[in-house]
Amino acid sequence: MIVTIWRHGEAGSAVSDQQRELTGSGIEDVDFGCQQLQQNCQQRGMPQPEHVLHSSWVRTTQSAGIIASAFAHCTLTTCQALLPGGTPGMVDRVLDDILQRSNLPAHLVLVSHQPLVSRLVDYYLGQRGRAPGLSPGGLVALELDVAAADCAKLLWWALPPAYEAHV
Repeated sequence: MIVTIWRHGEAGSAVSDQQRELTGSGIEDVDFGCQQLQQNCQQRGMPQPEHVLHSSWVRTTQSAGIIASAFAHCTLTTCQALLPGGTPGMVDRVLDDILQRSNLPAHLVLVSHQPLVSRLVDYYLGQRGRAPGLSPGGLVALELDVAAADCAKLLWWALPPAYEAHV
């Protein structure tokens, strides 16, 4: 399964951290990131995203909505493990459940917050710093057969504003 770990787009200020909405730049970055993801999937013969899991906070929900709307037949699900304070172990349990299904998505996107997104990348790759820390809107694509530490293959990563793919 392809798992793309995506940090929400740039967010503005709000009364509470949970209510922060994407800025105009954040919306544009995530939208452009979707275009680049589509191109990279096509160029590399990878499946397009089919499912997006995201935290329930406003900025991740907005980012996930942009991502899901960019890909035909892509569904959205809120996931408690992706909230701030989530851990790789919590995400493992969610991914294990998905990997056990007969209707396994070929490409899953996880939309969350720092520091969890960068911790997940390091955890699944089994090495810190193989991909850069994710700035707002940044993403990393991994190939994952099992949800466990040091069990992923780095496919590529991309950061705004250019979203050029790097390995």
